[in-house]
Amino acid sequence: MNNSKSNPAINEEQSDNINEEGIDKNKVTEYKTVKMAKEHIDGVYEVESLSFATPWSKNSFIQELKNPLANYLVILHDDKVAAFGGFWKVLDEAHVNNIAVHPDYRGKHLGDIIVKAMTELAAEIEIKEMTLEVRASNTPAKNLYSKYGFKLLGIRKEYYLDNKEDALLMFKKIGDK
Repeated sequence: MNNSKSNPAINEEQSDNINEEGIDKNKVTEYKTVKMAKEHIDGVYEVESLSFATPWSKNSFIQELKNPLANYLVILHDDKVAAFGGFWKVLDEAHVNNIAVHPDYRGKHLGDIIVKAMTELAAEIEIKEMTLEVRASNTPAKNLYSKYGFKLLGIRKEYYLDNKEDALLMFKKIGDK
């Protein structure tokens, strides 16, 4: 994909570094995506606590490491957890439990990277569709999920306990772009 025509700030040489999602490959090479392990728990908990009004406990993430249904990925930057995401596999479906990016790393396309990596992992383990809930007010997250093929399935009224906000239930068939 050549973005040089749609973005005049990108010249022909730079356009070779832009991937199909419009992300400059040179800006993401310093990050590493790995399966969550015990040594990542403190960093995951930090990101969680900085990202959500009602964060999961550190113990919840420790338990997820033992959960045979759980699949979590982290994005590392110099061995620091910059983002993470996880889902449970139930039969041939995945339910996304959590996706978060550390505030210091927002705006660097790590949301794109984690959603894409989770979708690829889901395909590898023969998941046919993914579901998630997102706050109705979280426009950046809704846009990100839509970009990766998630579609609105319904609304869960007053889903979030902290402020009774509605959640949008979204789904994606694996293989859909």
